[in-house]
Amino acid sequence: MPRIYKSSAGERLVKERYRAFLQRWPAAHQQLRVLTGQGETFVVASGAEGASPLVLLHGGAANSAMWMGNIGALARHFRVYAVDLIGEPGLSAASRPPLASDAHALWLDDVLAALSIDRACFAGVSLGGWLALDYATRRPERVERLALLCPGGVGRQKVGIVFATIFLKMCGAWGKRKLLELILGRPPADPAPAAKAFIDFVLLIHRHFRPRMVKLPIFSDEALRRLNMPLLAVVGGRDVLLDSAETRCRLERNAPQAEVVYLAGPGHLLPDQTRQILAFLAPGLKGAGFATNNR
Repeated sequence: MPRIYKSSAGERLVKERYRAFLQRWPAAHQQLRVLTGQGETFVVASGAEGASPLVLLHGGAANSAMWMGNIGALARHFRVYAVDLIGEPGLSAASRPPLASDAHALWLDDVLAALSIDRACFAGVSLGGWLALDYATRRPERVERLALLCPGGVGRQKVGIVFATIFLKMCGAWGKRKLLELILGRPPADPAPAAKAFIDFVLLIHRHFRPRMVKLPIFSDEALRRLNMPLLAVVGGRDVLLDSAETRCRLERNAPQAEVVYLAGPGHLLPDQTRQILAFLAPGLKGAGFATNNR
């Protein structure tokens, strides 16, 4: 297994803080550990057991805590499985098999088999969006609907952020904070206690975690044409990591079922998308005035 943390002490701090967040999970849930070919995978399951399954795949350098603002609304309509990605700062194995292979699709096969899921809706953010797309292009028959926020692998990764990262990382804690602001946007001047706790958690992760330093493989036009399921992609016009215009263009050209929402103002972080995602995943709810708890 690769060393994905800078130190054992840092790993312990991140996992302790994550477990504290899990104690405040905003819905009745089960914490599951399933065995896969890549090692153990941690899953938080919420919602009625007989409801339609929805698999959530978080972004890079994150874990399933990022879904806590969405889970209350989603779990009222789905059996939701928030999966900690392997190789990321959650509670799953540290394994990082090559992205340019079928290894992650085989890993998700194992996860779904352990959860007794034949077919599901998927939602993914950034790296999680890439993983959801990779799975959907390889196993389209297993994907009911696909909701993506700033997915990787469609538009090119931008080069400028690499040079900014190198410079800002030389500036210590201040530089790391500024780098996160560049990617995720500036936090509110006076955040609510819950928001501040989550911001501090993100900073803790970036202080101790070693993120993946590889480019996400770009899906070919042929692969994108295999996306025959209803697909929603929401992208931010000011995304400093990914070319959102190219993402929109390639999906609209190659994926006949794609609905692409281009938001000119936001960057890589797209807040308040719970209502749109839920309306897409459960179209019968449109206009029903359901309540949401957005992040």
